[in-house]
Amino acid sequence: MFRTALRNVLAHKGRLLMTTLAVMLGTAFVAGTLIFSDTLGDGLRTQNSKSYTDIAVTVSDREAGSRGYDHGGRATTGPALTEETRTKVAALPGAAEVRGVVSGFAGIADKKGALIGNGFSTTGANYVPGADGTDPRYPLVAGRGPKNATEIALDTRTAEKGGYRVGDTVRVAVNGPVMELKLTGTLHTNDPRVTAGGSLAAFDTATAQQLYLSPGRFAELDVKARPGTDDTALLAAVKQAVPQGDTIESRTGRELAAEQDRMIKQSTRALSTFLMGFAGIALFVGIFIIANTFTMLVAQRTKELALLRAVGATRRQITRSVLIEALLVGLTASVAGLLAGVGIAVGLRAFLNGPMEANLPDGPLIIAPGTVITAIAVGVLVTVLAAWLPARRASRIAPVAAMSSVEQPATQKSLVLRNTFGLLFALAGATGLAAGVAGKEVKLVGLGAGALLIGVFVLTPLLSRPLIALFAPLLRALYGTAGKLAKENAIRNPRRTAATASALTIGVTLITSLTVIGASVNKAVDDAAASDLKADYAVTMENYSMLAPEAAAQIAKAPGVAATSVVRSVPVETGADGSDHEWLTAVDATIDKLVTVKVKEGSADALKQGKLMVNAGTSGQSRYRLGETLAVTYPDGSKGSLTVGAVIEPNSVLAGVVAPDAVVGPHALPGSGLDKVLVKGANGPTGELKQALRDATGGNPLIAVKGEKDIKAENRRMLNGLLNMMYGLLGMSVVIAVLGVVNTMAMSVFERRREIGMLRAIGLDRLGIRRMVRLESLLIALFGGLVGVGLGILVAWAGVRTLADDLKGISTVVPPLQVACFLLAAAVIGLLAALWPAHKAAKLDILGAIKSE
Repeated sequence: MFRTALRNVLAHKGRLLMTTLAVMLGTAFVAGTLIFSDTLGDGLRTQNSKSYTDIAVTVSDREAGSRGYDHGGRATTGPALTEETRTKVAALPGAAEVRGVVSGFAGIADKKGALIGNGFSTTGANYVPGADGTDPRYPLVAGRGPKNATEIALDTRTAEKGGYRVGDTVRVAVNGPVMELKLTGTLHTNDPRVTAGGSLAAFDTATAQQLYLSPGRFAELDVKARPGTDDTALLAAVKQAVPQGDTIESRTGRELAAEQDRMIKQSTRALSTFLMGFAGIALFVGIFIIANTFTMLVAQRTKELALLRAVGATRRQITRSVLIEALLVGLTASVAGLLAGVGIAVGLRAFLNGPMEANLPDGPLIIAPGTVITAIAVGVLVTVLAAWLPARRASRIAPVAAMSSVEQPATQKSLVLRNTFGLLFALAGATGLAAGVAGKEVKLVGLGAGALLIGVFVLTPLLSRPLIALFAPLLRALYGTAGKLAKENAIRNPRRTAATASALTIGVTLITSLTVIGASVNKAVDDAAASDLKADYAVTMENYSMLAPEAAAQIAKAPGVAATSVVRSVPVETGADGSDHEWLTAVDATIDKLVTVKVKEGSADALKQGKLMVNAGTSGQSRYRLGETLAVTYPDGSKGSLTVGAVIEPNSVLAGVVAPDAVVGPHALPGSGLDKVLVKGANGPTGELKQALRDATGGNPLIAVKGEKDIKAENRRMLNGLLNMMYGLLGMSVVIAVLGVVNTMAMSVFERRREIGMLRAIGLDRLGIRRMVRLESLLIALFGGLVGVGLGILVAWAGVRTLADDLKGISTVVPPLQVACFLLAAAVIGLLAALWPAHKAAKLDILGAIKSE
């Protein structure tokens, strides 16, 4: 039976080609994901290990923030790392060198004033020259390091992007007016924030301390050990030398490197899991193609299998022979997929480092033994499992009955069982979907959607006849006999049509769901920005940090400003024992000029009266009742009480508990920053006002002035970027579905060659044959597209409903143009997939086809 299986594989290698390609693509996706994740993780760990190569012990001060522009959670009262501490640690017997580290963010402007690099990765640090005048942490590429407050050094990539050369004047800002400093040198860094698209500005130590902390203070001390010194012993000595306190933490370099390795493994594992989800979708689509192919092969070899049964082959041997065929196909495709996966990993890294500018670390490709085993095992198992049902069906062929028929139709009992099973699954899925929507349970909606999809897939043979019949009148009117024959061929074998269409349905369902959810979220966010925000501009930081507290006064004085309001988050402790915590959104009492505030209960002047406004949330329920008094402890330690004066409708700008800044602001810690400043212009949103706001804040490239259009565009850009990435990953499943259509049509032509020969003999020309095959493929693709679009919209509706409590005013938005494009794409896929089978059918020799069996 093994020899028989091998002979069958070699005899039908053309018909198995598309199945092999489908398995290969799915396996390549798996292998590529594993190789890319392992390579990325290895590169990051290597880069990380370099950062701690010479560090034996690190002492860090968790309270050392960037100029204190934070939410002001508590006062900075703990011990600090000073120059005195550094000198004391350097005097320890095992310490060879102690580096004081200062870091924060620094925005570098190009020559047009625009920010270079990602806002959240703009890095500033101190340059610490050794005896030779260079800093080993930041090797110089050109020039020298900075020596005073008028000088700066940049990483080479940032200097190149800004068009700066040694000797040029560079515009740089931390959180205030732009400083113009002389570029003394360019340097290299392995800092992942910088290599991932950020920037590095290096200052002399005194300047960095002035900008980020306070004179003489460090955020971290890195200790290099003398040769032969034990890290653990040195750590114990360092702990005795540094100030004691909860905010001071001392660890060995090995511990830090190990912790970073764990974090890298977690992040790469999360990335791998995300990509594996799409690889699983591609393999799931491949299952339909594999099962369909082997079903057709078994049907075409009915007489051969019956003869084997007649000469003594048992059912188990017949099943085993088909599974061996699947094993050989799966093994061949998996090995090819593993090789293709290497190419995918290389291409993915090149793409991310090229157009996406991800700047991933260099390093060799990591092809682990586990990757090889996993890729091959997955490909083989998927192929064998998909072929198991066709193999069982082959074993049940009765020898005498099979010899009298080319293909045995499915029994009425099997169709009834299939439809009953599908109906039960579909009903269970619909029930789960409805329950998940009612209870806003995302997991239940996911389970319900999965069950519904399975039920619909099982029911697709039943659905194929009525849905395909919808196009019959149009096809007959446009194409006459060819159209009628195409329709009859498409519904002749509902199982085959369903299996072929289902592969395409999966991709269309997921893409439609993503599109509808994306359109719904975009509209909700746009509507909220338009309805909730009266302000013409919102002034924020590009790197999502806090604005300097003096920015509010600077903005208020800008020409053309009619009204402003700060928005800051202030943490307070509530309850008699202070065990509960609450974040207050502090705003000016004039906020009603800049934000649409709709009061449900209480007074619209609550803020002016020194009282709280409580956001009701999208559920309509507020956490606190009108008139309730809260005992609070402010960040500066003082105590007070605040009364709820109004309950307001859901608002995307004023979230949670809104307090008057005049009451809460004085109790924030000195120097605590602002989330944003809202601005209303005397003449509306004009270019002059926008420039005036930029000028008022010193032309800082890190400060963003965003109007309503900017806010909408930013929200859309983030969401659309995610959607485009997911579309690209789902593209693999669509490609595999196309292969399935090609495979089905090609094998269908082979199976019906006598019929095609008879049609040619009675007068249907080659154009008619080609048209018949193309239209049949078109019908199958449109059927899959219609089912996919319907399921996608239903699943998206359920998903959108679960977001109702988190996103104000969200409703299901079905973009008609995009949905029509999906159906058009399905039609194009059907036509393109039929080109080769149609050409092959038209070229059949009439007499040879009629004589074939």
